[in-house]
Amino acid sequence: MDRRAFLKTAAAASLFTPSLVKEALAAKEQSVVAVAEGKDYRAITRKAVNAVGGMRRFVKAGDVVVVKPNMGWDRSTEFAANTHPQVVRALVEECLAAGAKKVKVFDYTCNDSRRCYVNSGIEGALRGMRNVECKQIEQERFKKVPLNGRFLKEWELYDEVLSANVFINVPIAKHHGLSKVTMGLKNIMGIMGGNRGYIHRNLDVALADVNARVKSHLTVIDATRILTAHGPQGGNLADVKVLNKVIASTDIVAADAFATTLFGLKPADIPVIATAHKRGLGEMDLGRIKVVRA
Repeated sequence: MDRRAFLKTAAAASLFTPSLVKEALAAKEQSVVAVAEGKDYRAITRKAVNAVGGMRRFVKAGDVVVVKPNMGWDRSTEFAANTHPQVVRALVEECLAAGAKKVKVFDYTCNDSRRCYVNSGIEGALRGMRNVECKQIEQERFKKVPLNGRFLKEWELYDEVLSANVFINVPIAKHHGLSKVTMGLKNIMGIMGGNRGYIHRNLDVALADVNARVKSHLTVIDATRILTAHGPQGGNLADVKVLNKVIASTDIVAADAFATTLFGLKPADIPVIATAHKRGLGEMDLGRIKVVRA
């Protein structure tokens, strides 16, 4: 090989550094959604998380972790308006077992926060756990953050999420009068301050803007029972369907996409999911998602 040919070959090879190869492989990695089923909700939550790599994949010793359920409504567990407390408890236990220094659980509620925290059952489920904080939102902790989004250029976000090492998004799967369903992508509203009603002018784009800024390291969807109508608040047990399932994925769009099937819908039917997919936030094509039954 002459000098010119050698230099050309070496230059081409230099493009494929280990980091670039790793990124290329990661880009082609198939989205995985784990589904666990059973009546022991803490056990199936652990099974779903283990099927996507286990909590130690996400949480390292000394980490501060935010576990963000939906507890926005003054409803008791059976009405399927809030994340099941045993699903939340299991995730918190797994975070602590993985070495988390602190686990913070909160939501910016729609109804009175004191009643929501108590009646959702989540505050009670976490009471007495060491290194766990289940604290109501403190308004002064919202910070204006540049988003440079397509609809939201900036917004007030809760600083405890921004400073955490790990963010775990734990919605319940339920009907929503405006967005058809609400799951992981929409659950991000619980870290938003300001006039949240404003984002309903362009909801799917606004939620993509926020989810692009605050990435969920792990999304765990509570489908132990789902609200099939009159969401997001519900209030009628006739609208609740017990499924005894928990869904987990590192891909928030894939998790939401799979969960639409629980309602007899398709991901493309949901603008929030379709927009997030177009923005490159995850996979919504069910044919490209690997579903693991844990």
